[in-house]
Amino acid sequence: MAEASVRAGIEERLARMIRAKTVTGEDAELAAFPRLLRELYPLVHERLELERVGELGLLYHWRAGLDAPASAATRPAVLMAHFDVVPVDPDDIWSFDAFGGAISGGIVYGRGAIDDKGALVVLLDAVENLLQRGFTPPRDIYLSFGGDEETYGGGAKTIADLLHARGIRPWIVLDEGGAIVEGVMPMVPEPAAQVGVGEKGILSVELRATGVAGHASTPANDLTATDRIARAVARLTRNPFPDRLNDTGREMLRRYRTRATASGRRRLSLLLAVPTLAAHVFSRLGNEPAAMVHTTLVTTMLGGGTAPNVIPSTASAMLNIRIATGSSVAASLAILRRAVDDPEIELHVVEASEPSPESRTDAEQFALIERAIDAAYPGVLVAPYIMLAASDARHFHRYTPEHTYRFAPLHLDPGELRSVHGVDERVTVSSLVAGEVFYRTLIESL
Repeated sequence: MAEASVRAGIEERLARMIRAKTVTGEDAELAAFPRLLRELYPLVHERLELERVGELGLLYHWRAGLDAPASAATRPAVLMAHFDVVPVDPDDIWSFDAFGGAISGGIVYGRGAIDDKGALVVLLDAVENLLQRGFTPPRDIYLSFGGDEETYGGGAKTIADLLHARGIRPWIVLDEGGAIVEGVMPMVPEPAAQVGVGEKGILSVELRATGVAGHASTPANDLTATDRIARAVARLTRNPFPDRLNDTGREMLRRYRTRATASGRRRLSLLLAVPTLAAHVFSRLGNEPAAMVHTTLVTTMLGGGTAPNVIPSTASAMLNIRIATGSSVAASLAILRRAVDDPEIELHVVEASEPSPESRTDAEQFALIERAIDAAYPGVLVAPYIMLAASDARHFHRYTPEHTYRFAPLHLDPGELRSVHGVDERVTVSSLVAGEVFYRTLIESL
């Protein structure tokens, strides 16, 4: 495609989006954001059909050409992003105003620069540029944008359910998730494009204990409610969930092996030959590698007591559990009950969602993503992985289990990656330019 058909100024469009303070729960700013999109992308709003779904869901429909087969409408592509962002801690010190959209030294700074307005801007720029050229897609495309991903993703869920009710089963779904990252493994010296092919389930469980209240000066011999909760939390400190290298993990190691150092290839071959050893090694490499091979558990909240000198009658602990693919809510609860090992403690499920299926890496859809990555980042290694956090895509994988993927086409160095939800969130202009190439290539190839 001629470069003349690509609009300049993608960094300023992202900066404008950042200046729109679309913090989760701040409804006025979130409601106003679609007006900014209309201003920034006039052709998108002129030629695509926009449907408001629920309070914060935006669904754009880009119809295929008239000569497209009938399946083009019922098997569309769904390309996703979200426009809400997490709050900024007022005690944090940023190099630039967190909502100022500063552009300095080829970098755009601000909350949402990566998560997820960076992905939103490269997608919309690609569509606007293709429309400017007069391009018509070979299959229907839906752009699904939510304004509440950082809380629950109700907008995306409503959109997924709506398309399903209309008899539409997407051919491919692509949302945020992986990226081009560095230092994926010590023995792999080059960056890699990590494409999420699934994500963990979420389970929030409250442990509750009751006991006899009394004065702290005369404690009974029996365990108090706080004693029971403290003991349960201590028992859970050593993660009770088994280590397991899933199919995606094995495919990831196979691909890493092709770009590893000589000694790295030997070690990766050994890990592939002995999956139980691989799971054991990963569980001891650090937080993220360990989270790849087992269900994680952390105590996030503790409650109980009304005064320093009163033995409370109740105590509680909130657990946040991220369920590994291949497991389930029921299996996780069973392991949790055995590990707590106290019939006097009640387990109350606060939130539960099953882990996703693992989408295919041997499918045309995944190959299409690989080709688009190569166009934007020539020669980069592409590997699948399981996303450790949650995305709006989890609402679509129920209907498109084999072809729901998670990848934001941005190159992030370790510092940029740490800035997500943190201080000085930022993205390079070169990543934005490459990200637009990725989406433009992807859409042209559908």
